[in-house]
Amino acid sequence: MPSLHLSKYLDRRFMLASLLALSIAFAAAPFARSQSTPAPTPPPAPTPDQTTPDAGGPGGDPGVIALPKKKDVPTNVTPPAPSAPKVKNPEGMPTFSLKIDVPEVTVDVGVLLEKTHGFVPGLKPENFRVYEDGVAQKVSGFKRVEAPITALMICEFASPRNPNSYSGYALIHDMRNAAFSFAQELHPQDYVALMTFDMRNQIQLDFTQDKRQLLEAIDSLRVPGFSETNVFDALYEGLDRLERIEGRKYIILIASGRDTFSKLTLDKILKKVKAAQDITIFTISTGGFARAVNGDSITMLQADNEMRTFSGLTGGSSYFPRFPGELPDDFNQINQNIRAKYELVYRPSNPKQDGTYRKLRVELVDDEGQPLRIKDEKGKPLKFDIIAREGYRAKQEVE
Repeated sequence: MPSLHLSKYLDRRFMLASLLALSIAFAAAPFARSQSTPAPTPPPAPTPDQTTPDAGGPGGDPGVIALPKKKDVPTNVTPPAPSAPKVKNPEGMPTFSLKIDVPEVTVDVGVLLEKTHGFVPGLKPENFRVYEDGVAQKVSGFKRVEAPITALMICEFASPRNPNSYSGYALIHDMRNAAFSFAQELHPQDYVALMTFDMRNQIQLDFTQDKRQLLEAIDSLRVPGFSETNVFDALYEGLDRLERIEGRKYIILIASGRDTFSKLTLDKILKKVKAAQDITIFTISTGGFARAVNGDSITMLQADNEMRTFSGLTGGSSYFPRFPGELPDDFNQINQNIRAKYELVYRPSNPKQDGTYRKLRVELVDDEGQPLRIKDEKGKPLKFDIIAREGYRAKQEVE
């Protein structure tokens, strides 16, 4: 009996233990499953179509694209001008400049009263009209010029063809008087040189500001050499020397004007005179009294015409004194012509640098564009002369 009860007791405990074990197993099952079971994988995103379309652009549907909202821009607003680019040289490289040669023409104009040869002051730029080959030019620069001068005296110093002739020595006497008169008009800042000629040219004095040296050089001209007078050759050499000097220059030609032995022809010297740049020629004829006594010959009349041509082509003046007493007044006029002038500057409407000769004409007009009339204090009209060069030769462009 005790064994039966013990057996039942053991069976009951076994069943309780089994139930307890099953309870614990069921409780632990969800925790174990959460630790060992992997998380479900989301479905893969659809792959876009990578095939290239016929047009060559991106293929497939790109879907919805979000674009930023544009601000309203007024249509009538002018966009700002682009700023100039700033160029900076590399370190160590110097700055270079570009110079463009724009042709300019400078014309010195003297306005002198016909009766007194006095300079007419007070003119304005509007009073001047400049014509080049008949075409009006626009004057861009204007001023009155009173400056030191650079002058070359070219004096005829030849022995008379007939030693017994008074007229031959009268030419030397007149030349010396004229040269001394010119020297008295010089200012301390002026530069002057002296060249003489017979059949050859000779520099008696190079450029100097010492008036005493000039007077001594003139006084030394006493015994001439040859009787030939090569004025064309002398003038050509004088022009050639002055062309090497910068600025405005003047030639004072004191001679009879008669040429007897020059290598150059009249055409060649006139071509040289026309081509002269910034050179004005003033001529003073010698032997006036002897010619008045003995009469003029065709040769001397032709010489006078050549002297007028030399000065006229360069804007100078010619003088034909009969007596020595006229010389101070003549050189006083030359001094006024040189020192008191109006300088006009313009850019020619024909800018070609072809070496051609351009004719110039200067006119004076009033405020209404009519020819200018000058009156004296009593209201009487005064005649005046406009002194300017007749033309110039354009520079020849070098290719």
